[in-house]
Amino acid sequence: MKVATRAIDFRSFIVMDVLERANTLERAGQDIIHLEIGEPDFDTPQCIREAGIKAVREGKTHYTHSLGIPELREAICCRYMDMYGVQVNPEQVLVTSGTSPAMLLIFSALLENGDEVIVSNPCYPCYPNIINYVGGNCISVNVYEDDGFQFRPGEVAQKISPQTKAILINSPSNPTGNLLSAERMERIADLGPYIISDEIYHGLVYEGKEHTILEYTDKAFVLNGFSKLYAMTGWRLGYVISPPEFLRPMQKIQQNFFISASSVSQWAGLAALNEAQPDVERMKTVYNQRRHYMIKRLRELGFGIGVDPVGAFYTLARAKQLSDNSYELAFEILEKAGVGVAPGIDFGANAEGYLRFSYANSLENITEGVRRIEEFIAKRNL
Repeated sequence: MKVATRAIDFRSFIVMDVLERANTLERAGQDIIHLEIGEPDFDTPQCIREAGIKAVREGKTHYTHSLGIPELREAICCRYMDMYGVQVNPEQVLVTSGTSPAMLLIFSALLENGDEVIVSNPCYPCYPNIINYVGGNCISVNVYEDDGFQFRPGEVAQKISPQTKAILINSPSNPTGNLLSAERMERIADLGPYIISDEIYHGLVYEGKEHTILEYTDKAFVLNGFSKLYAMTGWRLGYVISPPEFLRPMQKIQQNFFISASSVSQWAGLAALNEAQPDVERMKTVYNQRRHYMIKRLRELGFGIGVDPVGAFYTLARAKQLSDNSYELAFEILEKAGVGVAPGIDFGANAEGYLRFSYANSLENITEGVRRIEEFIAKRNL
């Protein structure tokens, strides 16, 4: 039997390869510090867990409307009004089983074979993988460390062609942790194509202010969810805010592929929006302490960080003084130092020679992980 070409050619998510190798080492008895994965180490806040338990006890365990329960869709609209002053109609909201299915729905509804989506380089690895999977083409625009890894609108404009259907932005960004300025976001919104704005790290900003693309244009798709801000990765809950004409096409795809998001997770998500802000503020304070510590220590070890990251929970640090091959370097650090880090090449060719460090781990573990890397560097330089 022959495996389909699209499956053979599909790229792995390298950070998951690192994590899975780390898990193998752990099963063999090695102690591993995880700085590779972007998953909050906090437990889901109690008010959210209680809402999920309550939903189970009340029998809210059946299929929901394919767009999501009305109460959650309305609460999402209220959130965007309260945070950004933008009016969103619940009929523009589709609740999904995380933001990865949401991406699949958007790209499936938007792209014909050969259509182009402009993305930054580096970017979240799943963007090009999913775009290519549905028959689109990913067009990269390099972003640079000394510019805070921000899109330069003029360079984005140069990449627009008759095949361009969308420009994808992510602020705060994975892997860089940097914000796209309001001025640059507005200029990009004026370029013409649809904007797909991944806003999954909104709320996790420590300096400055994040902006939604809906402040600048209605010709946009918003991706957002509950995994990062509310420590709900395992609940698998996200959503799309869509131009009205795309909602029904995406709904039909949802009905066939996923039916609906988890009923229990949706009721938990409603509690997250309505009750969990004190928990969010507590987690943000801790993340910010870790951010300051990690930036300081990585610089002391010789890693390059041109502009301090101000959002999400990542630092993309230049490691070319150690190796130009970030893939080999990441696995060497894992095997020899017992620390998981993400290789820059996973995020695009323009991030080769960098490593991404996540501070979604305890300060105690971050301290020990950086100490082990310091020891690894010292031995390597002998």
